Amino acid sequence: MNKTERQSLMAKIINQKPIGTQEELLAELKRAGIDATQATISRDIREMRVVKAQDATGNLRYTVFRGDSASQLERLSNSVQEVGLSITQVQFMNVIKTLPSNGNLMAAIIDGISFPQVVGTIAGHDTIVVISPDVESAEWFNAAYHRAFVD
Repeated sequence: MNKTERQSLMAKIINQKPIGTQEELLAELKRAGIDATQATISRDIREMRVVKAQDATGNLRYTVFRGDSASQLERLSNSVQEVGLSITQVQFMNVIKTLPSNGNLMAAIIDGISFPQVVGTIAGHDTIVVISPDVESAEWFNAAYHRAFVD
């Protein structure tokens, strides 16, 4: 099975079952007759933009992040309004606090939009560090984040 077929099967499994760990995903792939390594699955997860998000029951599970820039901007605005708690600019960076278990998903949304004012993000359980190329870009991002609360 080639990479495209494996990733397609992974997306199908993730969309159909509550998968929360790479081990669970590897087990499901093995049941489907696919023998893959953890390193391969880890690379696939990055390439496919798979993130962990809370489901309706409050459990963390993998989800495939999708969307064009317009829908991602809307999703970012919704996320900011729903789970964003605060943003603090520190020179050329912004530190965003979110509700628990939402840092990775919001960071994936920010990364997916490809703002020219954002070099990259580092995300944790409830904190995101947004790195900008300069102070002016960080100021722009901070103002855009605050606008998302209003829009």
